[in-house]
Parts: sequence; structure tokens; C-alpha cells
Amino acid sequence: MPDIHIVILAAGKGTRMKSARPKVLHCASDLPLIEHVLRAADSLNPATTVVIVGHMAGAVRQALGKRPGLRFALQEPQLGTGHALLQAEPHLAGARGTLVLLSADVPLLRPATLRGLIAAHQEREAVATVLTARVDRPHGYGRIVREHGAIAAIVEEKDATSAEREIHEINSGIYAFDVAPLFGALKTIGSTNAQAEYYLPDLVRIYRARGLAVETFSLDDPREILGVNSRKELADVTATLRTTRVDELMAAGVTIIDPASAWIGPDVDVGPDTILHPSVFLEGRTRIGSGCEIHSGVRIVDSTIDDGAVVNNFCVILESHVRSGARIGPFAHIRPQSDVGEQAHIGNFVELKKTTVGRGTKASHLTYLGDATIGEKVNIGAGTITCNYDGVVKNPTVIDDEAFIGSDSQLVAPVRVGKGAYVAAGSSITEDVPPGALGIARGRQVNKEGWVERNKKK
Repeated sequence: MPDIHIVILAAGKGTRMKSARPKVLHCASDLPLIEHVLRAADSLNPATTVVIVGHMAGAVRQALGKRPGLRFALQEPQLGTGHALLQAEPHLAGARGTLVLLSADVPLLRPATLRGLIAAHQEREAVATVLTARVDRPHGYGRIVREHGAIAAIVEEKDATSAEREIHEINSGIYAFDVAPLFGALKTIGSTNAQAEYYLPDLVRIYRARGLAVETFSLDDPREILGVNSRKELADVTATLRTTRVDELMAAGVTIIDPASAWIGPDVDVGPDTILHPSVFLEGRTRIGSGCEIHSGVRIVDSTIDDGAVVNNFCVILESHVRSGARIGPFAHIRPQSDVGEQAHIGNFVELKKTTVGRGTKASHLTYLGDATIGEKVNIGAGTITCNYDGVVKNPTVIDDEAFIGSDSQLVAPVRVGKGAYVAAGSSITEDVPPGALGIARGRQVNKEGWVERNKKK
């Protein structure tokens, strides 16, 4: 198979976004617009991927800097799409095969569509193949002008005649090109048009005048080529991405009670027979096992929830692991690097931070556990706090298996409570409690008889 080369146009300012951020870095369904496009391109296993940058080029480069093998070409000044593609020439010197040109603001394009475009282009031995679609409202798009059924030209809206504006077949701005003649032909494009720019669609006329084959490949679903030029359009494509993801999960056996309110990112996995209640937010690289139940108002980011776990209403779980059969919440906050063991219970208004909780341990109410290692079958009473920060460093607390921490206790780190030990309610523990011991650290109670009567008289 001939090599595939990808060029992505990402130089535009995106004026209608009214933003200080480059348009292509605005997010749709958890990912920047350009990342959706790059993922579709990655599915083709390209030999070369070049991103054409311009407006805020440094920010775009930095955002994509972790992607291996990605190349950048600067378009400055920005003189149209033909001029933009020409900037990729140094990266493709001597290359052969098929170049696929994509736009960084078209996030709904499916890999299957790109494969179909390439197959049609190569089978017909075309020098250029244009991805087209028929739409009810073609305003703003270049029109596909045909002669005897074959594409003859692409006419931009501002240059179109009244008759040409009645055409409903539009140019998507996505193409497949034979690399060999491409850059030579690009250098012959002129700029005598309403925009005084070098229009890439002019290549159709140039190739046809040379007797070379130009073809089209038509989309069944024109939503795939929806571009983003405004906040409204960003919301529209985000809604489409969200609906598509929800439909995929329901088809795979996940119960989503209110699909319209579910927010599930593209990198989230959910196992069968899990139930997602309304207004659940699953983001990043989150993994939800089978047979889980995630109740309303929950937000889970970059975390793993094992089979059979239950997360009750209005919990936040970040970069953590909840193991099989555990129950979380309601109103719990699981902060990064926490690990909740099997059958453990983290209850209402409990916060964990960088804490490991053992199997069967319970912290049911109003508790903060930070930088702690807690064993199995430990009972943490309401109002317990691990005082982990001394103003300079974070210190660890260790609570061994089967310990019992009474309500309203403060464990001043670094400190250890031994296996099976008890801490009396209301204690401030500053020293280790040995295994099997009772730790008490509170003032002795004093009752003053008649105090109320005397003070009322005063």
C-alpha cells in the first residue's frame, strides 16, 4: 500500500470564538478539537503527520508537544488554504503516496470515512479526491460544480453566481491528493478572488485543465464535516460527541437512566450491567467495572472503580482507585492517589487525600484522612482528623488492622495506632498507640455543682 501522509490545517485565528485561546485548543467532550482530528488521522498509521500552525503557534505546539513524531510548519502570514498546504512541502520532500488534508476544527470525522476516501482515491487513480456532502443549507460553503456528472470546479460562496449558490453539494475542505504533482501545482494557484487568497479548491480547475483525474467521495451523514467557528458550534459538536458515546455504551450493556444528562468522555470505559444515574460526569481515563452503580451528581476523573462498587450521590473522585464492593458517599471527596479497599465504606462528608484504606474499613461520617495508611476492618469514628501538615511537610499516619478510632479524635502525624488498639473519643493523639492498647489524650472531666444557679444570680 502507498504511504499515507497527513497534513492538518490549524493556523486560523477563529475570530468568531472571541477567545484569547487558539480555536483548535478549545475542548469538545474533554479533548481539544485538534486532538479529535489527530486521533482520526492516527487510525490510518500515517508515515508523516504535519500540523500547519499560525495564530498563537507556540501555544498549539506546546499543547501537542507530547505527541511523538508530530511535525509543525508555520504559515505566516496566512494567505489562504492553498498557501497553508504549501508550507508542508519541506516535510514531504521526496515523499510518495497519498496526502490527506484535514482541518483541525472538524472533530466529528470518523476514521471509517477517511479510509473510504483513501480507498476511492487510490482505486480511481485520481490526483485529487474531494470529500463532499449534500446539505439543506449550504450557505458559507464552497459549492461543487459538475459537468456531465464529474466535478468541474469548486466555487467559494463569495465568488459564486446566484445559480451556483443554489447548489446543495458542498466542499468539506477535506481532500486526498497524490503527493507527486501536488506542490508544483500549488505554486500555480493565483489570488484573483474576493478574498485575495490562494484557494486550495482552485487545484480542481488546474488539474482538470491538465487532463488529470479529479474525483469526489460523498458522505452519507453531513454532520461529520461540521466545523467549529463559534461557541454555539462548539456546543453543537460537543452534544453530538456526547450522544454518540452514550449510545455506544448503552449498546454495550450499560444502563444510562437519563442519556441527555450523562457526560462521558471519549477515553472512559464502563463495564456491562453498570447503572449510571442522571447527571453523572465520567472524565479522563476513567475505568468503571461491571455491576457498579453510580448515583446522581457524581464526578469521577482519571480513576478506576472496580466491579460491584457503589458511588452514592454528589461524590468527587480524582485520580484514585475504588475496589470491588466498596461504597462511597454520599458527599464524599476522594482526592488524588487514594486507594479504597474491597468492601470498604467511605461515607458522607468524608475526605481522603493520598490515603490507602484497607478491606472492610469504615469511615462513615465527617472525617478527613490525609497521607494515611489504614489497615483492614478499622473503624474510624465521626469527626476524626489526621493532622498531617506541620506547616512545612506532610507527615504520615498509620492505623493497623482492626483498630478503633473514637469520634472527634485528632491523630497528629507522624503517628501510628497499632493492631487492635483503641483511641478514646475526643482524644488528640501525639504518640504511637501500641497494639491492643487504649490511647486517651484528653482533659479529665470536672463537674461544678450549683454553677448554673450561682451564675444566673450574678
